[in-house]
Amino acid sequence: MATLTVKNIPDDLYREIKKKAKFHRRSLNSEIIHCLEYISGKEAVDVDSLIEKAGQLRKKVSGRLTEKEVNVLKRAGRP
Repeated sequence: MATLTVKNIPDDLYREIKKKAKFHRRSLNSEIIHCLEYISGKEAVDVDSLIEKAGQLRKKVSGRLTEKEVNVLKRAGRP
């Protein structure tokens, strides 16, 4: 496997990646690899899982969502 050194990472970006790594219970290195795989399109989408999550959200919501509620849900689902 190759080794990559990244220099001059902005402090706020470093803190954010470190926070996400902790949230996902991954090392900082593993979190960065995950992010790189995600942006490269290498990570496959599990369609069945996505449909299941959509169904669960639909059950939680009765009626229509406000724009504010939609934005909160969007942010909650992002790593």
